[in-house]
Amino acid sequence: MSRIEQAARLTGGPYGVVLMLMSSNASLERFFGAADSYPELAGKRVLITGISASHGIDIARAFAEHRARLILQIETPSAETDTLGEVLAPVATDLEIHNQSLATGEDMVAFARRVMATFGGIDAVVVLVPLALGPTDGSVSAIERRISEVLLAPCLMSRVAINRMKMLGTCGVVLHVATLPKDASAEDLAFAAAAKATLATMVRSDATSAAVDGITVNAVAPETGRASGHGLAGEADVAALALFLATGRGSTLTGQVFEADCRA
Repeated sequence: MSRIEQAARLTGGPYGVVLMLMSSNASLERFFGAADSYPELAGKRVLITGISASHGIDIARAFAEHRARLILQIETPSAETDTLGEVLAPVATDLEIHNQSLATGEDMVAFARRVMATFGGIDAVVVLVPLALGPTDGSVSAIERRISEVLLAPCLMSRVAINRMKMLGTCGVVLHVATLPKDASAEDLAFAAAAKATLATMVRSDATSAAVDGITVNAVAPETGRASGHGLAGEADVAALALFLATGRGSTLTGQVFEADCRA
C-alpha cells in the first residue's frame, strides 16, 4: 500500500470529504514517486479543459513530459497559452488544442463527445473550475444559482467522460481542480466554501456510481478556512497528484476532495 493510500485511510477512507496531505518544496515525490517513474502514461489520452494563463499549464506540461496524448481546451487564448502549445508540441506524443469557449451545457457535452470520438475514447480528464463569485445580490437564491453555474461544466464533463469510459471498458480517471482568485475576498472564500461542499457531494456521487467499472473520480479544491499548511502547495503538487491518479496506482482513491493552495 502506498503512503498516500495509507494517508487516505487514516483520514476517513476513500469517501472522505477532505484528504489533507503533507507537502513541501512544491513536490510530492515522497508520496507519488519520481516523475520519471510513470512510463505507463506514454500514449494515455488526457483531456484538460478550462486552461488559462494562470491555471492548468503545469498540469498540461507534466502530462506532455510523460508522452501523453493531450487534448487541451483553452477558454481565453493569451500569449501564455499560445506559448504553451509551442512548448508542448515537441514533447507530447500527440497534441490537439481547442481555443473555444464552452459557454453552455450543450457546448460542453458536444465538445466532450466530439473529442472522445476523435481519440477513440479517453483515459483521464482534468477539469479546471474557477470558483468565481461574480456579481450577485448576495441572496441565498442568487448564491445557489451561481454555484450551479460554476459547477455545471465539471458535472457534465464528468458524466460524459464516465459514460464513455464505461462503454469502452476503460478504467479511467476524472479529476476536478477548483481554483480561487489570488485576491479573494471574505465573500469569495465563503462562496468557495459552499461551492466546495457541493462539489464534494457531486464527486462522491459520481465516484460511487463509477467504482464498479474501475473509474475513479476525485477533486482538488482551495483551502477556504485558516491555512493549515498541510494541503497541496500549488499547481506543481496538483500536477503530481494528477499524474499519480492517471497511472491507475491510486485506484483505491476515489470520491476524495484534496485541499490545495491554488490561486490565480
